[in-house]
Amino acid sequence: MNNSGNKYYAYALAPFHLTYPQFIVMLTLWEHQTLTVNDLGHYLFLDSGTLTPLLKRLEKDGWVTRQRDKVDERRVLVSLTPKANEQRDAVYKHVNGCVSHLDFTPERYDTLRSEMLEVTDHLTKFTQEAKQLDL
Repeated sequence: MNNSGNKYYAYALAPFHLTYPQFIVMLTLWEHQTLTVNDLGHYLFLDSGTLTPLLKRLEKDGWVTRQRDKVDERRVLVSLTPKANEQRDAVYKHVNGCVSHLDFTPERYDTLRSEMLEVTDHLTKFTQEAKQLDL
């Protein structure tokens, strides 16, 4: 994402005191509820060195909790707090409301979003194959 995209999300997420990287963590957790740090990193293509500071900040701000798995203490489980579940719809509504200021028709925006997801899927597939082929 370029600087304009960063500024857009900074504006859209400001009322919730979330950064874009924190937002993508929250999106993933809203989809899955609880994940290990390792699984969350796999979904987001982030290593634990990048993810841990994000999670610490989200925990400090009351969005998530982190706790050791009782079955396997090497694993850290990340879960949503009641605040996170209560704020989900408000976050979605505000971010989506900001989209209306981008001067795209809803149809055009959906097309562009779909095309970007397709590009992302191809990039993901390439990076996974390149890693296996040691490119």
